[in-house]
Amino acid sequence: MAQKIKTILISQPKPSTAKSPYFDLADRLKLTIDFRPFIHVEGMDGQEFRQQRVDLAAHSAVILTSRLAVDHYFRLAKEMRFDVPDTMKYFCISESTAYYLQKYVQYRKRKIFHGTIKFDEVVALMKKHKNETFLLPCSDLLKSSIPNTLDEGGFNYSKAVMYRTVCSDLSDLSDVKYDVLVFFSPSGIESLFKNFPDFVQGETRIAVFGPTTAKAAEKAGLRIDINAPTAKAPSMTMALEQYIQA
Repeated sequence: MAQKIKTILISQPKPSTAKSPYFDLADRLKLTIDFRPFIHVEGMDGQEFRQQRVDLAAHSAVILTSRLAVDHYFRLAKEMRFDVPDTMKYFCISESTAYYLQKYVQYRKRKIFHGTIKFDEVVALMKKHKNETFLLPCSDLLKSSIPNTLDEGGFNYSKAVMYRTVCSDLSDLSDVKYDVLVFFSPSGIESLFKNFPDFVQGETRIAVFGPTTAKAAEKAGLRIDINAPTAKAPSMTMALEQYIQA
């Protein structure tokens, strides 16, 4: 059955670099791999944001968990006519997020702190600045573990939903008849059934990345054929290749 796989749909945007492992996989195994984002991010406007009653000026530090959070924080600050002071401190999830900040502010070591991708590392840095009032710009799908960790740490912080994940309109796709459909989030699964309410899996293989995506797929009644990351397949391309060549 596995050797019949010829077509794969990745529910993400097409990689911007020609060196993507998906292109390499397609070339080596003679596959047709298409890319189509099933979800996208929309920023909240100032009017919506005001309903949360979060005062940007009342915070002395910002927790940034992604580049999206950086963009939407400064976008809304501009829309709300809030001049971000030079004294603002930034606690970033990773070094790349910290460097991305330079798009908006001058990089100062005493004002910008970062971990190496784990939120616990950010919290450890924040503990050295316990007197700050923190702002957490986030999406509507913020993992509960983040505010839970901040609550346990006794931090003075406000959660500010600044952007949301929404299902993309896939009406231009006549169907989703691919040998493999690849999903990376529960929202992607939701988008599949929102756009194709009569979707029947049949012989289509479902590939999922991460436990929350797997849980959403099972809840939707889908059969999971390919799972990543695993010890043998830490990436989705490796999982796909191992399944196809099994």
